[in-house]
Amino acid sequence: MKEILSLEHVSFTYASEDEQESRKALDHISFTIKEGEWIAIVGHNGSGKSTLAKLIIGLLFPSEGTIRVFLEELGEENLWEIRSQMGIVFQNPDNQFVGSTVQDDVAFALENNGVPFEEMVPRVHSALAQVKMESFLDHEPHHLSGGQKQRVAIAGALALEPELLILDEATSMLDPQGRDEVIKVVEELKRKTGLTVLSITHDLEEVLLADRVIVMNQGKVLAIGSPAEIFERGDELEAIGLDLPFSMKLSSYLRDEGIDLNGNHMSEEELVNELWTSYFNK
Repeated sequence: MKEILSLEHVSFTYASEDEQESRKALDHISFTIKEGEWIAIVGHNGSGKSTLAKLIIGLLFPSEGTIRVFLEELGEENLWEIRSQMGIVFQNPDNQFVGSTVQDDVAFALENNGVPFEEMVPRVHSALAQVKMESFLDHEPHHLSGGQKQRVAIAGALALEPELLILDEATSMLDPQGRDEVIKVVEELKRKTGLTVLSITHDLEEVLLADRVIVMNQGKVLAIGSPAEIFERGDELEAIGLDLPFSMKLSSYLRDEGIDLNGNHMSEEELVNELWTSYFNK
């Protein structure tokens, strides 16, 4: 698989205005993302994941180390070219809208990139269809729900036909319904198109869909592994302030109450199936 993103011993230090004090936000971070992977980066507030996101999209540059995107070292001279191959969806959907209608907003980045009008129109319609928002072409964005706004933001990213979709806390301000809408859209896109996804989040429920998880703590990589491997370290995750998925906490509670269960259940469906098979379907 083609390498999409790699970080080699990346560190970043914030300097104070008077340069008398400094704070190291990232400390020798290294990992690689391959084409078609869904990678989730998780960590508590202050773990360094927000700084990491800014480095990956070129809002900041490392104090030490190297970032390569699409096999090119990221720098000021190629920043805009590389960023044009990324789709980025941020935390607050209201801060992303610039168009008066949904289709105007999705077309905005294409206009900035000089895409001809005759090519722009089908790309806008296709992107909105992929997130199931094609019937909202002429709606005003501020009248949409939170989940719908983020789906439009994803459509704007997809219209650029990116090689990498970055979700930077994209579900953190949504209600449960809106969060589920966005996650289902991304999951379906990943399944149908093989899109490479980097999800930066503090929500461990969201990481269940990832191929690999990178856990950040105090500016360092604490662990890298599959969701199953990461959740085996449940006590360690809770110790650094991460909340385990509901199904895992319920499994633990049931075992404490004397109910015999096989291992941790990463989803409610897994837990329900075992309970039904073992106890209620005899």
